[in-house]
Amino acid sequence: MSLPSFTKDDFQIFTVPGLEQRMELIRSHIQPKFQAIGSNLVSELEMKLGNDMYLHIAKHARRTVNPPNDTWLAIAHDKRGYKKHPHFQVGLFDDHVFVWLAFIYELPNKKQIGQALLDQIQLIKELPEDYVISVDHTQKDAFPVTNADEMVKALERFRDIKKGEFLIGKLFSTDDPILQNGDEFINTVKNIFFTLLPIYKVSMSA
Repeated sequence: MSLPSFTKDDFQIFTVPGLEQRMELIRSHIQPKFQAIGSNLVSELEMKLGNDMYLHIAKHARRTVNPPNDTWLAIAHDKRGYKKHPHFQVGLFDDHVFVWLAFIYELPNKKQIGQALLDQIQLIKELPEDYVISVDHTQKDAFPVTNADEMVKALERFRDIKKGEFLIGKLFSTDDPILQNGDEFINTVKNIFFTLLPIYKVSMSA
């Protein structure tokens, strides 16, 4: 059976006003896709890593007024949660899909992970040129891994500042042909995650 991908209707959900209205569409249209895509990715990561991994789908439970501008699935080694651990993400804003290895501000050992990534920064510099880095999971902005100076600044900020974040991966615009084919999309996501595994392993051993 073919795996789902994301369509223009999914992206248009983020134009729907109102928290409840938007969340209802996210739950009915996007989250079932996250379940299918995420379950497949969990199996692949478990085979590569040799340990259990768990799928988490963003519930946006803390929101009381403002509807979410993006939504995502996350995969981590902890069944109880993902935000305090290095984790993999697939999600979407209104204009693109993001595929990240994510280190967000809730990590308790940011200083150690940040330094470990700086010590092994060559692993990041050797990534393909179309990979990008973000310093805030709530924003759309990202810069290419080819910008070595910004990469170092981003890692130092992640290490030293409480709210600092570091996300690395790839973005796909809504009109990218790869989103027309669910199986091709999932294979691309797997390859991105596998490419990022050496960086993930460094962070997990920090």
